Amino acid sequence: MRLNVRPSWMALTVLSASLLAVSTANAADFKPKSAGDFLIRARILDVVPNEDITGSIAGSADVNNDVVPELDFSYFFTDHIAAELIAGTTKHDVKWNAGSSSKVDLGTVRLLPPTLTLQYHFMPKQRFSPYVGAGINYTHFFAEDTGSANSSIDYKDRFGYAFQAGFDYAIAGNWSVNLDVKKLFLRTKVNTVVSGNNVSASGSLNPWLLGVGVGYRF
Repeated sequence: MRLNVRPSWMALTVLSASLLAVSTANAADFKPKSAGDFLIRARILDVVPNEDITGSIAGSADVNNDVVPELDFSYFFTDHIAAELIAGTTKHDVKWNAGSSSKVDLGTVRLLPPTLTLQYHFMPKQRFSPYVGAGINYTHFFAEDTGSANSSIDYKDRFGYAFQAGFDYAIAGNWSVNLDVKKLFLRTKVNTVVSGNNVSASGSLNPWLLGVGVGYRF
């Protein structure tokens, strides 16, 4: 298993720190989180698979990271309790690593991973408001393209579960900045044809979703 957090996440962290510095300097009033609020956020998301996929031939899959825009929507049932739904798609290169210096190209695949979490917000009336959450995920694999080594490939959609932690920092009025980390626990099964032979593989993707962005509450 691996956790390869690319320099892109470092850039996101720098951006988040810059936004927080600007917001700290802003003395304007802010709106506390309250029951009945509807929150929309726009984030830049670094999706970092932590894959462990093996199959009927020796080796394991290698799935690259992707940085994408993401929208999420939250509704506050109480001052402390909210539900969040995220929407976004990612595209990943898939290679098969058989232990040699070269990797076999299995093409690309897109993921649509809508994730619904129930959150607890610890300090909803404060400018700095951290939260934790847990929920479910359904990942749809689509736009599968074959690579140089295979003639067809198919990924099975699956349900999974998710955990998250993050914080909102109020800037002014209804605006805030956000930093969020999610861990999705997701399994899939893959069927492909390599050199005329049917090959199957299964295992976990278990990606980290590392996001930073801005939010507006209605």
